[in-house]
Amino acid sequence: MKTQHSILKKFLHLACAQWVRDGLHTLLIVLLARASASTYGEFVLAFSLAQFILFLGEFGLNQPMVVALSRRWGDKGHVLAQYGLIKAALLGAGMLGVLGFCLLQGYTGGLLWMSLGICAGCGLEPLAGSFFVALRVQGRQDLEAYVRSVSAAAGYGYALAAVWLGWPAWSFGLFKVVENLLNLAGSACLALRWEEVSGLGLGRRGMARAWRTAVGGLVFVGMALAAIGYNKANVFFLQRHGGAELVGAYGVAWELVDGASNLVASLLLSGVIYPLLVKLWRSDKEGFARLASGSARTLTAVSLPVMAFLAMESDRLIPLIFGESYRQYAWVAPLLTPSIMIAFLHNLAAYMMLAFGRERLLLAIYTGGLLAGLGLCWLMVPGSPLMGAAVAIVATKAAVGVCTVGYCQRRTGFMSLRSAALAAGCACLAAGLWLALSGRAPRELAEACALAPLAWLLWRWRPRKTA
Repeated sequence: MKTQHSILKKFLHLACAQWVRDGLHTLLIVLLARASASTYGEFVLAFSLAQFILFLGEFGLNQPMVVALSRRWGDKGHVLAQYGLIKAALLGAGMLGVLGFCLLQGYTGGLLWMSLGICAGCGLEPLAGSFFVALRVQGRQDLEAYVRSVSAAAGYGYALAAVWLGWPAWSFGLFKVVENLLNLAGSACLALRWEEVSGLGLGRRGMARAWRTAVGGLVFVGMALAAIGYNKANVFFLQRHGGAELVGAYGVAWELVDGASNLVASLLLSGVIYPLLVKLWRSDKEGFARLASGSARTLTAVSLPVMAFLAMESDRLIPLIFGESYRQYAWVAPLLTPSIMIAFLHNLAAYMMLAFGRERLLLAIYTGGLLAGLGLCWLMVPGSPLMGAAVAIVATKAAVGVCTVGYCQRRTGFMSLRSAALAAGCACLAAGLWLALSGRAPRELAEACALAPLAWLLWRWRPRKTA
């Protein structure tokens, strides 16, 4: 066999496209954050709301769609049409829900129209995602990367021009519409060239199949709502008890942390690892176990130095990137860094559970996480809004991660005790070196010494070619 099913090559294609979009997104939020903390806070709120619509289609339906497109029988065009119809219906329902939520929250003027524009644009992304899934199943992540890069350049180019020229909020919020209309057009043209796709017709009894697919996908829709709910509940609590300015302060810290975890969760795991897990679970259980074990080690080794670097350098990075006005809030980032490793391992375990067919158990875990997150926010945010919001999200993610990783560990034993002990030992050594040298040696030397054992672990657990 060749290297891990060409995982690295496929990941790099998607990563390059993600870096293009993330770079442009970072430039946009830096401009907004430097211009006004309250304006940036409103932008964070609008994007948090848009995640509900995005997750409904992307997370809620793309996973079962991988399974459907991986089958050897049936017309793939019928599958694309069925899921496209469902996603379009979810987009319509989601936009009505967004409008109702905005009115109940009292959003008016620029915030209302910015929210509706960004939500509509993000709602188009799952429609394009259907065709991107078809390209991934074919192993054509390179084509997906090309389309995403061009679309991101056009969409964010529009946004940057709108901010620079001082256009009104409603026109600025349309930049996601521009990006994802191009994504939809490009991905559809490429995916429909697949020889196993005869067209997008629903076929005979297609509407009935689409309805059955929708009913069967309710579990995934519920998972998506619960997942985004416990991930974003603290932002809405923070806005209510601390205002848009504190949402902006939380947002700049979260951008540093989420940027790292999102790259792995959305690209490596969903775009490359998950389709392989689905195939291997059916045909090669030993290969599945090797892939899961190797992925867990690599994700752990990658997360530790990233967490350490962000925790040690956040007081420099945040004011450097977002402006001096955020220096006073730099302490939030170290509180959020544990969520990086939690997100890496939890997402791997969640995709393993989907490959097992344990969607209902995962729904129960996510629902429990949502209830726990709401309870923590209710208890912690009113008294200390910014601290409470940060601690609540990390604690909620940790509780969900313990459940998903624990289940997969019990079923497959994909994480060995020896590996866990080695990772913990390196982390403790790094923390000890930092505490011992901090204040006694030059800061850069203390950081380098702290990162050394984590860098060694990353080198030791780097992905290797197999014979």
